[in-house]
Amino acid sequence: MGLPYSAIVLTVSLSSTVDRPVRVYADGIFDLFHSGHARALMQAKTLFPNSYLLVGVCSDDLTHKFKGFTVMNEAERYEALRHCRYVDEVIRDAPWTLTPEFLEKHKIDFVAHDDIPYSSAGSDDVYKHIKEAGMFVPTQRTEGISTSDIITRIVRDYDVYARRNLQRGYTAKELNVSFINEKKYRFQNQVDKMKEKVKNVEERSKEFVNRVEEKSHDLIQKWEEKSREFIGNFLELFGPDGAWKQMFQERSSRMLQALSPKQSPVSSPTRSRSPSRSPSPTFSWLPNKTSPPSSPKAASASISSMSEGDEDEK
Repeated sequence: MGLPYSAIVLTVSLSSTVDRPVRVYADGIFDLFHSGHARALMQAKTLFPNSYLLVGVCSDDLTHKFKGFTVMNEAERYEALRHCRYVDEVIRDAPWTLTPEFLEKHKIDFVAHDDIPYSSAGSDDVYKHIKEAGMFVPTQRTEGISTSDIITRIVRDYDVYARRNLQRGYTAKELNVSFINEKKYRFQNQVDKMKEKVKNVEERSKEFVNRVEEKSHDLIQKWEEKSREFIGNFLELFGPDGAWKQMFQERSSRMLQALSPKQSPVSSPTRSRSPSRSPSPTFSWLPNKTSPPSSPKAASASISSMSEGDEDEK
């Protein structure tokens, strides 16, 4: 088989001397489009510095014939590829086996696919003739993710997803679930809701108990602090050397002093009055030297009052 469309030699394509984009073709079913598909297309797009990626998607009829039933129909799969950032062009109803006419029609330089032999349609490897023509460029598969793996998860956990969709409003008829299974799933959903409520109550109870324990711990600490403070104040006031004892002793001492005062001396010298120190009393009744008594009777009254005053002093 000759190289169609004057295919560029691989070594030249890898250099930057090519004056046009290298046209790379990748095909597949792309059911349940996932990250493994996207990574394969990314590798195909970045094989050459300047490339144009064409992606062929097989129709439903062809896929169901050679591979099996798909989850997504062909229109959904075409649309999924159209929104992939690495894809420049989507070729609908792509052939299962590539022919020279198809390669020539789309001016394909290289075909990108993983290197694992793909046995189908009576062939051990549908890409064998592409490899022999030197037009095959291998890509690496992404481990742990594939359409078959995703479907396996759904089948394995069928009951879980059936109950999930019943909760979201799908009918038993839409889910192809029997009447008995529908009732069973709905009952299981109710049980799960009850378990969730019980779990929430337990969690809230634990939170409440933790808060009570924390507050109790704080209260105990504050009580201990206040107790130590109270005991310290009590000892400071009523202890052996406390302020209350000192105050009591002082008051007792004062009371004893008040009840038993100091005795005065037996004989005390009589204080002599010094005429010079003690001021002379002023006698208002004495007559003024400059004014003599107006009459003898007034004079005699003055003398008698003086004698009475002397007797009072004695």
